[in-house]
Amino acid sequence: MIKIHEKASRGRTQNGWLDSYHTFSFGQFQDPKRMGFANLRVINEDSLIPGGGFAAHDHADMDIITMVLDGQLRHDDDQGNAASIRAGEVQGMSAGTGVRHSEYNGSTSEPAKFLQIWLIPDQVSGEPSYTQTSVPNEGNVLLAGPATLHPLIPLRSRARLTLRRFSEGQELALSANGESDHFVHLLDGLAYAEHERLSAGDGLQVPRSEQVTLQWHTDGAALVFDMPSPAARKEPKTLKTRSIEPELQGNPT
Repeated sequence: MIKIHEKASRGRTQNGWLDSYHTFSFGQFQDPKRMGFANLRVINEDSLIPGGGFAAHDHADMDIITMVLDGQLRHDDDQGNAASIRAGEVQGMSAGTGVRHSEYNGSTSEPAKFLQIWLIPDQVSGEPSYTQTSVPNEGNVLLAGPATLHPLIPLRSRARLTLRRFSEGQELALSANGESDHFVHLLDGLAYAEHERLSAGDGLQVPRSEQVTLQWHTDGAALVFDMPSPAARKEPKTLKTRSIEPELQGNPT
């Protein structure tokens, strides 16, 4: 069944240094009907005050994509990666057998806003990996996908994440091909689907047996997930104990 995730219905975490909206269950926000979709487990829209951030915490068996929208985000991990990710850049981290890292706003004066996305890999374990690059500011961009497709961020699954940019009047048709589940997260603009109005922060969940067309009433942009996930895929056992709860640890400053 097609499902619209209205931004107003998202979970929210506020604690002084963090303001975070959760499309799917995360941390203290737990909804048994919103435990992810296909490979997609987390879409968080996070805002950090200057200097605020997440203390060192662990991840394993998860592909994590961070897209900075405003400001900058500082990343440090136990694999030797230390970098600032700025607006217009995207970072990918395949946690594999395990990564310990911290994330915080690298500015002492400006807030930082970013999306963090977690995708369950088809293959677990393996050596952790790290990628960071700029996102082209025109056209459609394959942000993440199998390495054979030469995406900006390689994934350990057949899932594909594309940044799609639209002009007023364009349509995005998601077909019922029986192979791929789709999810659309709007970044900008106004579109209609199933006679419902969608704008930035809204999500559209489309199972492989369904089809839908988004009609754009303004210029806009969206993240489009195409997930031909294997039926036998299981969530890693480390998902809750090592990947969700440690994320909400506190401010390192």
